[in-house]
Amino acid sequence: MKMRKTIRTGRGLLDLTRPAVMGIINATPDSFYSGSRIPDTEAAARCGEMLRAGAAIIDVGGCSTRPGAPVPSAAEELERLAPVLSRIREQYPDAILSVDTFRASVAHECVVRWNADIINDISGGDLDPDMWDAVAELGVPYVLMHTRGTPDTMQSLAVYDDVAAEVLRDMAEKVDALHAKGVADVIVDPGFGFAKNIDQNYRLLASLGAFSSLGCPLLAGMSRKTMVWKELGITPEQSLPGTVALNTIALLNGADILRVHDVEEAVQAVGVAEAYLRNVPERNTILTLGHDRDSADMSLV
Repeated sequence: MKMRKTIRTGRGLLDLTRPAVMGIINATPDSFYSGSRIPDTEAAARCGEMLRAGAAIIDVGGCSTRPGAPVPSAAEELERLAPVLSRIREQYPDAILSVDTFRASVAHECVVRWNADIINDISGGDLDPDMWDAVAELGVPYVLMHTRGTPDTMQSLAVYDDVAAEVLRDMAEKVDALHAKGVADVIVDPGFGFAKNIDQNYRLLASLGAFSSLGCPLLAGMSRKTMVWKELGITPEQSLPGTVALNTIALLNGADILRVHDVEEAVQAVGVAEAYLRNVPERNTILTLGHDRDSADMSLV
């Protein structure tokens, strides 16, 4: 099965023949990276900056998933999202907006009221059993992320015999279940930093190409995460160069979407990776085969 290189949104088809950049706007007071915490009065301006820098998608979240962060109620999450989404939609009506939420009720409200285009669920449907039905009913693309447990418990569950094989197997089952429910556009996110320790994150990154066998666009979200700053003994604020390096590796291994705090740098990484792959025919052949489910190496499954 050939991997689809487009996803259908309320603003038309999003072409992923060239990898896309998803810019992060956090409408939360406690995101792990302080630079991503945007007051609602500044959200539209930040959105504009990201779009001008080359972002194809803007991902807005109202609930921090940092370990130990307090989980707001659905009402509080919507209270945080409402002014941000309203201002962005008013000023940038054609922007492709993704909403980062694990709640079906929040997803429904954001799609109906503010024409959100994509639902980005860090729980992969595990935290709200109604989420998949809601996404199917709404007819929007769905980012299926891998994790285990909750933000408070996930790191205690980072136990795998083979992290890449086990994550791939779990996601294959969920992709099939989502398609069976009628969710046509599924984007796969292996969940870097969620129920994985640092070494497991890097093993997952090394095996990223195997996830193209799922026949879905592949999202990599590693921006300023612990796999950068803890590994290097620095802070999230100092971790942009390491993030660019990780994003480049992800692109060389088949990532179709980069979820980032720093759009301009990610867009440059896409351009450099494209130039490199264009001039290494052997590498291009490997990646092309990796997007064919019938031809791909399925030894990890």
